Amino acid sequence: MKTIVTLSGTALLGLCLTNSVLAADAEAGKKVFMNTCIGCHNNGLNVIAPEKTLKKADLQKNAMYSEKAIINQVTQGKPPMPAFGKQLSAGDIENVAAYVLKQADSGWK
Repeated sequence: MKTIVTLSGTALLGLCLTNSVLAADAEAGKKVFMNTCIGCHNNGLNVIAPEKTLKKADLQKNAMYSEKAIINQVTQGKPPMPAFGKQLSAGDIENVAAYVLKQADSGWK
C-alpha cells in the first residue's frame, strides 16, 4: 500500500511540474511580440487585413481564439501573414499565443 501511495504522489508531482514547465509565458511572449509582430499588429490591430484584428471578437469570429489556432497561424503563416516557424522557436511562438490571448481578454490595454 505504501508503494502505491508513493507512486501516486510521484506521478501527481510529475504532472504538476510538467504543466508548470510547459505553461506558456505571456510576459516572455510580449517581448517576442514587440520585436516581431508589432509592425502589423500594434494594439491588436491588423494594418494589412483590418477585418482580422487580434481583438477578442475578431479572433472568435475568425476561429482564432485559441492557443492552438494562434500557434498554427504564427508557425505556418497564411497570406498575407508570413510564416514565422523557422524564425522563432516553438517556445517563443507558444509565448506569443499566450500574450495575444491575454491581451485579447483585456481589450489590448
